Amino acid sequence: MTVTSTNQKITFNGDGSTTVFAYNFKIFAQTDLLVILRVTATGTETKQFISTNYSVSGVGTASGGNVTMGTAPASGTTLTILRVQPNLQGLDLVPNDPFPAGNLEASLDKLTFMVQTHEEEIGRSIKASKANTISTT
Repeated sequence: MTVTSTNQKITFNGDGSTTVFAYNFKIFAQTDLLVILRVTATGTETKQFISTNYSVSGVGTASGGNVTMGTAPASGTTLTILRVQPNLQGLDLVPNDPFPAGNLEASLDKLTFMVQTHEEEIGRSIKASKANTISTT
């Protein structure tokens, strides 16, 4: 698969009745998602846990899948679904074995997802200008 989208995060407003929320990006495992409920009025964020709070479909599908919550997020909350690709490299290339093009492509996709995750995190951080040298905290 070629990675043609930077989508890795989607947010929904809770309404007290909707339990199925679509995400539109590929994940390789159910654990590659971070699901957070945020109370809009207070800003309180609560990490949700797979099997306890939600289930996932569409693992391995390029177009994504669904997060199904056990309890519908209430009005006044937002649900954020974020891809969090682990910073691991699991491909083992063995000398003189047939070239595993599919496995190599999946590993490159994972690397691209890691870069996208870091870019999203950096985009939410406070930064000094490129010419600034910070000498003290």
